[in-house]
Amino acid sequence: MKSSQKYILLISIHGLIRGQDLELGRDADTGGQTKYVLELAEALSQREEVEKVDLMTKLLIDTQVSDDYSQQLEPINEKANIVRISAGNDEYIPKEDLWDYLDNFADNAIEFLKNQPRLPDVIHTHYADAGYVGVRLSHQLGIPLIHTGHSLGRSKRKRLLASGVKKEKIEQRYNMIRRINGEEETLSSAQRVITSTSQEINEQYAQYDYYEPQQMRVIPPGTDVEKFYPPEGNEWESNIFKSIERFLTNPRKPIILALSRLDQRKNIQTLIEAFGQNPQLQEEANLVIFAGTRNDVKDLESSLQDIFTDLLLTIDRYDLYGKVAYPKTITLDDIQIMYRLAALSGGVFVNPALTEPFGLTLIESAASGLPIVATKDGGPIDIIKNCQNGYLIDPLNPQDIGDKILKVLREKEQWQIFANNGVTKVKEYYTWSSHVETYLKVIQPIIDKSERLVRMPTQRRAMMYHNGAIVSSIDQNLLGDRESLGQLIELIQAKRKNISFCIATGRRLDSALKVLRKYDIPQPDVLITSMGTEIYYSQDLIRDTAWTTHINYQWNRQSIVTLLSELEGLTLQPKTEQSIYKISYFYDSSIAPKIEDIKRILLQNEQTVNVIFSFGQFLDIIPVRASKGYAVRWFSSQWDIPLNRILTAGGSGGDEDMMLGNTLSVVVANRHQEELSNLSEIEPIYFSHRQFADGIIDGLNHYNFFNLCESTD
Repeated sequence: MKSSQKYILLISIHGLIRGQDLELGRDADTGGQTKYVLELAEALSQREEVEKVDLMTKLLIDTQVSDDYSQQLEPINEKANIVRISAGNDEYIPKEDLWDYLDNFADNAIEFLKNQPRLPDVIHTHYADAGYVGVRLSHQLGIPLIHTGHSLGRSKRKRLLASGVKKEKIEQRYNMIRRINGEEETLSSAQRVITSTSQEINEQYAQYDYYEPQQMRVIPPGTDVEKFYPPEGNEWESNIFKSIERFLTNPRKPIILALSRLDQRKNIQTLIEAFGQNPQLQEEANLVIFAGTRNDVKDLESSLQDIFTDLLLTIDRYDLYGKVAYPKTITLDDIQIMYRLAALSGGVFVNPALTEPFGLTLIESAASGLPIVATKDGGPIDIIKNCQNGYLIDPLNPQDIGDKILKVLREKEQWQIFANNGVTKVKEYYTWSSHVETYLKVIQPIIDKSERLVRMPTQRRAMMYHNGAIVSSIDQNLLGDRESLGQLIELIQAKRKNISFCIATGRRLDSALKVLRKYDIPQPDVLITSMGTEIYYSQDLIRDTAWTTHINYQWNRQSIVTLLSELEGLTLQPKTEQSIYKISYFYDSSIAPKIEDIKRILLQNEQTVNVIFSFGQFLDIIPVRASKGYAVRWFSSQWDIPLNRILTAGGSGGDEDMMLGNTLSVVVANRHQEELSNLSEIEPIYFSHRQFADGIIDGLNHYNFFNLCESTD
């Protein structure tokens, strides 16, 4: 049994890694990962049971970088070294271009290891390129492999597509197929995969064919408790207090602190609404928001301008002047003081994000003695479970947010317990010392060979990405019968690796998410909202900004609203149903012009738009390039899923254009299906006699959909 003197080999190939003065932020390859592996090596070397740690990376002989990176062996301390290995090409090249040289790196790494007094007890690889090398070292030398992905190719591809990068460019620039194949191979060989959160396991790694949840362990990264600590009492004298003081009538009231970038997913507007709807909260506390850095709002991207404008309009709607501060900038040093200032005031830190993979700000708050209120999604669930220093909230429920914040502020004894728990538990769970303590417990049985991984039978999918997709609206389709909905969800979850699950709805994002969570419908791979004007990908709700740019063509929202305000029988729906690219009305057929007449009026006034009538009473005006059908086709092209492998399910007029053409379509039986009756003669549209989710299941069986998608024709 090798229980005392461990030799651990860490491999992190790309980026600029040296023992001192890391060049963080010099480029995309020299960031958090390089800092993480160096700090991990140092922390491991401090342990008595660790004999030696080698951090293996690429040798660089290149005039564009420091000579430090050409040193083949660089001591970090007495027990830890940086080992630089030649990959055949010793120039400094981006990680995406390393794939042709990784076999050379692996051969040279094996030669190095064979010349050591003994082989490592375990190999721990970081990122896909190191995983590829680690697989070869593990198989040839018989050393168990541990892996940390840091980021994953399948998730990154979705983010790139959402940002407007074409799929051909992604393959050319990022070698994505080679990367994903490397990740699959690593997962098929690694004895353990170490992640920062359980969400990474359940949502990101679950996209992979060789997904084995039993091989995965959550070990949160460490934070620097030297920088984040409880208040000292002098924080009221700080410059950051002066920057918020000018906004507030009573600046020394408890501070409700929110800190994030300008991003719709961060959900700051709902936090302001929660504050605005709760007079007691306004009486007892101030709201302080840091939402990115701005000099001039007009210099921000249009989407960020819209988010910031909505924040200001919400503050104005609830007349929160003198109660809300929103300074333009904050430095890293100021952030540390701001946590302590909020704690000194007896305040609370709030993270109301719609989705939160980890939540580093929550750990920093906890270490600073500041209780937290956070979204019941992803990382915060683990953090509050471990730290016992606050409450989870429903991020789509302003009343729940307000009530939980008020509860923290009013219960003074509990506030102090939360504050003390945060400071204590961060040191237990979220420092490098605690990280390494858990890490060594995870790898010990692997080294001892006392806990071998029993793998499940696994098969690679027919295509690199998804083979097909199910697209459904929400109302009258998924909702209505809990039993058949549960059966449909079971079917979808069983096929999730091969079949994308998509929602196409007239609802806004927040409204759609609220319904999905209420009925326990899993978050889809693609969420098409606001009648096809917005597209969001994956669990992270990454907005497809390229789609937004595409549909902006000839769109003049204010002109349309002004024009239609003169017509009888049209009443604007509440603001909660409106969005930048969707104007929604209640339609009274007894007095309103016919739908065709409304279309003609818009065209005569040079407003080229799509007019959509649904559920017998709702009229939506959207850009001419937008609709559920157009959005489905955009998604089909972006994700390389042929239209004849996409099943669309609808039941009202708003679904019509996504059911035409080459998609496999099923009309679910409901009282609004007559709006689609003109489609009854069109093949291959199938009219089910069953209602709600049962009608979708009927459609899946009618087309033999899952077997169709398994074929590779």
